[in-house]
Amino acid sequence: MSHPELSLIVLRTGDVLSTLFFYRALGLRFEQECHGQGLIHYACTLGTSTIEIYPGTEGSAPQPVQGGATMLIFRVASIDHVLTQLQEISDTVLPTIHSSRWGRRVVLTDPDGRKVELTEL
Repeated sequence: MSHPELSLIVLRTGDVLSTLFFYRALGLRFEQECHGQGLIHYACTLGTSTIEIYPGTEGSAPQPVQGGATMLIFRVASIDHVLTQLQEISDTVLPTIHSSRWGRRVVLTDPDGRKVELTEL
């Protein structure tokens, strides 16, 4: 019996462009899509999985320890490069990079309040 594979993650957002720019700053490459009469959205393929950004109503993700909260974790070549990219699109104060036994890491917050951890390759 084969194991399930993650196929799709859909991120709903009240501000599609801010969310798109945030995830592009991480190095993800999104393309605009629209299926039939559906909503315009953005999709990025990572291996066998796809991440899509869809318009939604205004809101904020639950606190990280609350039920329903989701945290995305990406491995990137350079955390410093990503933080520079994020600083160019936003004037928010960026968090401190931490070193751990798994390498350098930083936890960011996307425009909708989701926690996004970066670890360096």
